[in-house]
Amino acid sequence: MKIKIQSGDITQVNVDAIVNAANSSLLGGGGVDGAIHRKAGSQLLDDCMAIRAKQGGCKTGNAVITCAGNLNANFVIHTVGPVWNNGKGNVRELLASCYTSTLDLCIANQIKTVAFPNISTGIYKFPKKEACEIAMNTVMNYLGKNEIEEIIFVCYDIENLILYETMQSPNEIS
Repeated sequence: MKIKIQSGDITQVNVDAIVNAANSSLLGGGGVDGAIHRKAGSQLLDDCMAIRAKQGGCKTGNAVITCAGNLNANFVIHTVGPVWNNGKGNVRELLASCYTSTLDLCIANQIKTVAFPNISTGIYKFPKKEACEIAMNTVMNYLGKNEIEEIIFVCYDIENLILYETMQSPNEIS
């Protein structure tokens, strides 16, 4: 299993699945969510509308899977991160759940390569350092038990990139 850290635009990454930091409506929004919806096109929106009709969206900490439309991937896994709200409530557990729910869908759909954005660190204002620690620890704990070949953390901003590179340990990454 390999973990890679890179900067750039997640919509340009060539993987089996791209993770969308979605909102609960699944209808697109700003940031990563809007960029993925714009690039993927109408097929992605159609799949999201079908999920909404069936279950009413996606709850915080959960994940759902759709086609990838025009992206360089086979799937988009939409996960709804928590709003920081000064750390009140179970925001840390909900953020960790975004990663485990996504990885569960990877295993269920035989996805071997997946790209994650920095979930909840934009408009949801989760502190970037804490979000990075939760992401890396959750993924490393999960991957010890499963067969995902490569996880890429795609950092859009330099602050997240530095945090993820700092967390990366040569003993954990192959």
